Amino acid sequence: MVLHVNGTPHTLTLDHRTTVLDALREHLGLTGAKKGCDHGQCGACTVLVDGRRANSCLLLAVAQDGRRLTTVEGLADGEGLHPLQEAFVARDALQCGYCTPGQICSAVGVLTEAADGFPSHVTPYTAPSGGPVELTDDEIRERMSGNLCRCGAYPRIVEAVGDIDRAAATAGAKAAS
Repeated sequence: MVLHVNGTPHTLTLDHRTTVLDALREHLGLTGAKKGCDHGQCGACTVLVDGRRANSCLLLAVAQDGRRLTTVEGLADGEGLHPLQEAFVARDALQCGYCTPGQICSAVGVLTEAADGFPSHVTPYTAPSGGPVELTDDEIRERMSGNLCRCGAYPRIVEAVGDIDRAAATAGAKAAS
C-alpha cells in the first residue's frame, strides 16, 4: 500500500490491523502524533487526511491507501514554522506539550472547516449558509472540544487559533480592497 505522508509517498507492507497512528510512529518514525487514549477520545493523535482532521488511532492504514496525510511535522515549511505553530509558541498555548501536535493539526482543520462554511453546534442558525463561519471564542472552543489538554492550556489555545483566524481575515480584507 502507499501512504502519502507530508507530501512524500511511502510504500508500506502492513498488517491489516495496523492503525495510521502506528504506521506513522512505528514504520515511518514520525512521532508527532501521540498515542494518548488509543480510543479516539483525547485527540492527541489528530492528523489531517486529505485536508480534514481525523483521529489516527481509529483509522486503519489499509483504508487510507493513496490518501494524503499531514502530520504536525509536515505543517512547517522547512525551518519556518506553520503560522499556527508560531501562534502556539507566541501565546504560550502549551505546557507539557503532549497534546500540542494534535491540537495544532486539529486547529488547522478548524480553520479550514470554518472557512468552508461548515457549521458547528454553536454556530448561530442565522449565519449565512455556505459562507465562512466567524470563529468566535465559543466557536473555537466547540470545534476544538475533541482535543483534550490535561494541563489546562485551553484559554491560550483559543487565543492562538483566534489570532490566526483574525490574521487571515485581515489579509483577506486587504486583498479584496
